[in-house]
Amino acid sequence: MGHDHARSTAAQAHRGRLLAVLVLTLVVLVVEVVGGLVSGSFALIADAGHMLTDAAGVGLALGATALAARPATAARTFGWQRAEILAALVNGLVIGVVGVGVIVGGIARIVTPGEVEAGLMLGVAVIGLVANGVGLLLLRRGQEESLTVRGAYLEVLGDLLGSAAVVAAALVVMGTGYLRADGIASVLIGLMIVPRAVALLREVGTVLLEATPRGVDLDAIRAHICGVPGVLGVHDLHAWTITSGVPVLSAHVEVPDELLSGGEAGRVLGDLRHCLAGHFDVDHCTFQLEPPSTTGSEHHSHA
Repeated sequence: MGHDHARSTAAQAHRGRLLAVLVLTLVVLVVEVVGGLVSGSFALIADAGHMLTDAAGVGLALGATALAARPATAARTFGWQRAEILAALVNGLVIGVVGVGVIVGGIARIVTPGEVEAGLMLGVAVIGLVANGVGLLLLRRGQEESLTVRGAYLEVLGDLLGSAAVVAAALVVMGTGYLRADGIASVLIGLMIVPRAVALLREVGTVLLEATPRGVDLDAIRAHICGVPGVLGVHDLHAWTITSGVPVLSAHVEVPDELLSGGEAGRVLGDLRHCLAGHFDVDHCTFQLEPPSTTGSEHHSHA
């Protein structure tokens, strides 16, 4: 069955938006670092630290999509498409480490609060809030199509919530003088970061362990294959994901000896392609046609 490995991955269609978010993130990062140092707000520093992980994550995503666009070779028959998933893995690990660090620093600030210039803290936090809102709008559609873009989207979403927490803390300090609000906001930012890291790593693990793609029903696929005229049965049916938006499938399909000797293999393969293309979102399929007499001699790792 013919295949086209030059197909673009889901993240490549959104490289321009990722680049725009990267630039926006770096600008806000600088503003928050300066604002945090001048105002004495650890919450702003914590949010800036998360911005740094966002910038690194988006940069990794852009580099990975560039690698994924490289053509397949004899040494790498799927090209560099899996690079996107490896970038998401690194991204998830970095997010987790920063989240834990922010929580520890926030707790220390609660125990030993410091003076905070609440007005400047509020102004910088509002800038971050608006910038992150723009970033979410840029990545909203792409996060439904690509695991890499989804990682960047979740980071920006966490930053938006973090900026909202800093805004609230600044208002509390301005209104009541309760300085520990700065540390509490920092801990809240960390608590928002860690679960996102866990969720992203879980999805990456699903791809790296080659689990059945979400939304692909192997029992339904098996039924459709067995419904193709001339097909006696199917075994060794596998489905997995190369990278976001690139699910693949392989199967051993049993057909009568007379069908193979009669030159009808091409017709069966065409029917199988048409069957799956019309009912399932799996573009890359590999079918091995074989007579029932060979089935018993094979070692099957999948029923």
